[in-house]
Amino acid sequence: MNRPSHPSMWLMPLAIMMSVVTQAKLATSAEPSDANSKKQVASGDMAVDFTLPIVSGTGELTLSEEYLKGPVVLIVLRGYPGYQCPLCSRQVGELVTAADKIGEVAKRVIFVYPGEPDQLEQHAEEFMGKTALPAPLVLVRDPGLQMVTDWRLRWDAPRETAYPATYIIDHDGKVRWSKVSKSHGGRTSAREIIEQLKAL
Repeated sequence: MNRPSHPSMWLMPLAIMMSVVTQAKLATSAEPSDANSKKQVASGDMAVDFTLPIVSGTGELTLSEEYLKGPVVLIVLRGYPGYQCPLCSRQVGELVTAADKIGEVAKRVIFVYPGEPDQLEQHAEEFMGKTALPAPLVLVRDPGLQMVTDWRLRWDAPRETAYPATYIIDHDGKVRWSKVSKSHGGRTSAREIIEQLKAL
């Protein structure tokens, strides 16, 4: 058997092996923090702030400015996954009907309409049609799905955008109640929202 003429030739395989082991350990130790960073926002967590454009309006809405005024209901719709979601329309319609009662216990109800940036404003306006949202309801759009990504609500599947979700946030920015559906249905009702707001 011929040995390498230089000692470093013997050390090279060992060096490579140690490098592989070290990288594997680093990857393993990073897994818990990565997993935590991908944790979905839930009851007890602080709300992740955002500023999004108001649909059919000229301004923007910042979440932290809204909850300082009092309890906020945040409702994430499916937005535009390639068509207008009929269950989203039904949910918004129910909350429009109950707007006066919700307004007695919440300062703002924010609907988030997510989707790809291209023509999202047009699709959001089509979703609203001729309906004017009464106070305290407002619809904002999430172009590029940044908000739903930050809140870990991205539904990463063909013709999907976000998991339908509802959050109640207090004046300190803390999520006091949450409900996330992993299907098109399972939406929060107006009655359920009012009950949870009264329980704050």
